[in-house]
Amino acid sequence: MGRAPHAAVLVLPGGGSPGGARGGSVLAAASALPLARRLGRATSDDDPVVTHLVHYRNGRRHRPGADAARRTADCAADAEEAVTEVVRRYGDIPVCLVGTDVGALAALRAAGHEAVVSAVALGPLLRTAPDGHRSGPAEEDGPAEGNGSGSAGRSGDGAEPVQQLRGRDVLIVHGTNDTRCDPELSFRLAERAKKVNTRVCRFEVHTDGHGLRGYAAEVAALTEDFALGTLCGRDLCRPLTDALAAPPPLGLRMPLASGFGKNLR
Repeated sequence: MGRAPHAAVLVLPGGGSPGGARGGSVLAAASALPLARRLGRATSDDDPVVTHLVHYRNGRRHRPGADAARRTADCAADAEEAVTEVVRRYGDIPVCLVGTDVGALAALRAAGHEAVVSAVALGPLLRTAPDGHRSGPAEEDGPAEGNGSGSAGRSGDGAEPVQQLRGRDVLIVHGTNDTRCDPELSFRLAERAKKVNTRVCRFEVHTDGHGLRGYAAEVAALTEDFALGTLCGRDLCRPLTDALAAPPPLGLRMPLASGFGKNLR
């Protein structure tokens, strides 16, 4: 890139396998690479955007036996450190966080960093706590941490915070056939976030699963339009504009059409 970047996108991969195997985290990073490369190629000379795939710290991020909430908190901490590094390296430029799976939760949590202007959560991995409440990332190795009380504890999506999303543009995408995480959890999370920030929208990918692989091209096109639009001041595509403007629940249950991206405008 000949010119200094005007903005940055940080792609946060999933957390790997529930058992914490090293191979799982490597595969998670590899699965996020095509999206990172697409976002990197979408930059222009007028609005140069740098894209980085965040690699979580080895050793403590996916260690066997670590509970789900701790791993998510660790990934979010890594995301915040990555944003700080972007500012150190490139200066005071706007940042968009794009996360999948546990990385989606990390993107939402780290959105409170002052350099972050937008966040994309693809298939955020929420879970059901033993007491029946929804809480934290969807893993099988222990209850999530959280206060379990107040509006967060009764929300149905657990104790995921939303106050840090004020002033940010937020996109959540979830497959309706996700068997690892009930898509209703991300709807409830989006519903709470919409109450503190009108710039929140959510898309549903009908018949797709947790990894959103069935409509990967459509999801990537939506993510690209949102990320570059919010970073570079470009006009968003009509579906995103309508979703952000629509009141709940319409703007939080927008269907992602098959073939989306072939003609965005």
